[in-house]
Amino acid sequence: MITDYSIQAVAINAIPLIFAITIHEAAHGYAARKFGDNTAYMLGRVSLNPAKHIDPVGTILLPLALILMQSPFLIGYAKPVPVNFGRLKNPRIDSIWVALAGPGSNFFQALIWLILLILLMGFRIDEKFLISMSQAGISWNLSLLVFNLLPIPPFDGGRVLSGLLPTRQSLALDRLEKWGFYIVLGLMFTGIISNLWMAPLMSFFQWLILLLTSPLQMIF
Repeated sequence: MITDYSIQAVAINAIPLIFAITIHEAAHGYAARKFGDNTAYMLGRVSLNPAKHIDPVGTILLPLALILMQSPFLIGYAKPVPVNFGRLKNPRIDSIWVALAGPGSNFFQALIWLILLILLMGFRIDEKFLISMSQAGISWNLSLLVFNLLPIPPFDGGRVLSGLLPTRQSLALDRLEKWGFYIVLGLMFTGIISNLWMAPLMSFFQWLILLLTSPLQMIF
């Protein structure tokens, strides 16, 4: 939990959060371009420039509100990358890969932050700023990974589920998109998402990145 609001503490959390959100959105645009849709690329959204992706509410206000409410999980979102699914080579299958690109980027970022943390600890580099930033990077990326995998449109998990369902059920799910954000807010405030979704999946992905880095941990 963040209790220190100094410039250093803000930087420790803001830097990995900005990277996490920026790379997440750029990954969606990059995947869409690879599968045939140049919409995001033409609009300059396949970019690592945070200004292209920051949403005032999702990137700034929502995380700040959760901090002030002492939420056990910190989440946020950026401006969605525009994707014209009709331009994809195989819309039904390719849309799944485009949706997974964002959470996938958060998984690999969490893995990189963990590797950095292991190296810092292993070489006994007592740099508290980098150690704290690495820990924040792991937390932010795993939170964004799990949150975006919610099987509710317009979240990435909803896109994946829509692509996997038969056409009739997929269309029914897609109709929930305009209400998706409000549904998630309601589930958040009742604690359902925290207890039944975030907590178990966060634990799973924490276990997975620890497993993947176990050879490096054994060296030290």
